[in-house]
Amino acid sequence: MRLMLTAAVAAFIATPLAADHHAGDLAGVLAADLRDDDRARDQYRNPAETLEFFQVTPAMTVAEYGPGGGWYTRVLAPYLQGSGKYIAFDQDSDGRTYQNRAQEVRAKGWTERFKADVAAMTGVEADTVTAFEIDEMPEELAGTVDRVLIFRSMHGLNIGNAADDVLKAARVMLKDDGMVGVVQHRAPEGASYDDYGARQRGYMRKQDVVAIFAANGFELAGESEINANPNDPANWEGGVWTLPPVLRYGDKDRAKYEAIGESDRMTLLFRKAQ
Repeated sequence: MRLMLTAAVAAFIATPLAADHHAGDLAGVLAADLRDDDRARDQYRNPAETLEFFQVTPAMTVAEYGPGGGWYTRVLAPYLQGSGKYIAFDQDSDGRTYQNRAQEVRAKGWTERFKADVAAMTGVEADTVTAFEIDEMPEELAGTVDRVLIFRSMHGLNIGNAADDVLKAARVMLKDDGMVGVVQHRAPEGASYDDYGARQRGYMRKQDVVAIFAANGFELAGESEINANPNDPANWEGGVWTLPPVLRYGDKDRAKYEAIGESDRMTLLFRKAQ
């Protein structure tokens, strides 16, 4: 999931969160006008419960992988403003393929745009936000991060053969007691790797996620059903994008998919293995 915050800025720039307003107050951040368009997804993404399970506190340094449209950025950046620090990071854009030159230019320019975009959306001071690609990680960041968070992105990293590079970078930036929190669309019980690993459906098997982390020096420290959705059979021919918020088939069976809601998700916490 690439960082594409610029398009989201226009929707929020008219009512940015005042700098330091609600800093350290998660309930206040979640209730802020800034999130009026985001809040409908709280019932599926459970941000308060998820961040509590990941043991995120406002004094921490937290790095989010691939913030995409900024849904969690609009929670984390203001929450950490003041005593903590928000960081965004992504893959090396030079190692990717692009559909056209415009897409390539957007992807390679995100680090320069990101801080200004976050400031416009949230009111958080731009110079308090850090953004980088993993091949350009600041040396001074090593061993300073409390949490790395990866939301609904492991399937893309897996298919794109980029998971190892991202998790190696995560291990370098984390403190010795730092941890990685993962929310990922979950494959059905007993699913085959051919259907949910080698094939891109958005869902992944838990054992495959755990194995990828183990190969990169992490062990499972905990798991939660906070983001589970038992109404999602997770077997859609069109993959997870069949369901909200994408609704890839448009109005066809829209009511059915909206009634199911967003995907069934596993919520996992990993720590550095010694």
